[in-house]
Amino acid sequence: MNLYLISQNINNDYDTYDSAVVVAESMEEARNTHPNEDHEPNNEFYDYHDWVEPSEAYKIKVELIGTTDKEKGVILASFRAG
Repeated sequence: MNLYLISQNINNDYDTYDSAVVVAESMEEARNTHPNEDHEPNNEFYDYHDWVEPSEAYKIKVELIGTTDKEKGVILASFRAG
């Protein structure tokens, strides 16, 4: 599996994620990983106020930083608490 650093500077308000290190098979899969693994896209209270709207996902910067034997998911996330 690949290890990626994903980051964004679109949503820079407080209580938002600015980056995360994720394990994914591809850059596209990494780009579509939300820094909060517990998010539930089908939950009526869920929205993207803390990350990037799906329509703007192409703006998320994705950088391959290595490989790992870990399972898919978020290793570490950076959250700007307000």
